[in-house]
Amino acid sequence: MLSILGTILVGLVVGFIARAVKPGDDKLGWIMTAVLGVAGSFLANYAGKAMGWYQPGEVAGWMASVVGAVVLLFIYALVRKSAA
Repeated sequence: MLSILGTILVGLVVGFIARAVKPGDDKLGWIMTAVLGVAGSFLANYAGKAMGWYQPGEVAGWMASVVGAVVLLFIYALVRKSAA
């Protein structure tokens, strides 16, 4: 349970970092940024552990979470652009 809460908190921070790193103006609200950050954090956290790339609490987990959130931001921007 504590691991999931930790991943959510990390995801909130990661979402804002990913938004700052990704170029362009997405016009996302802070809630959607946080949701994409949490989703990217969960994705990177569980995929990285399953592949054996890193253990919980390692710096690689933070970096993977940011990369996962940036990827989700790009995907979200593509889906949003094609829907409009």
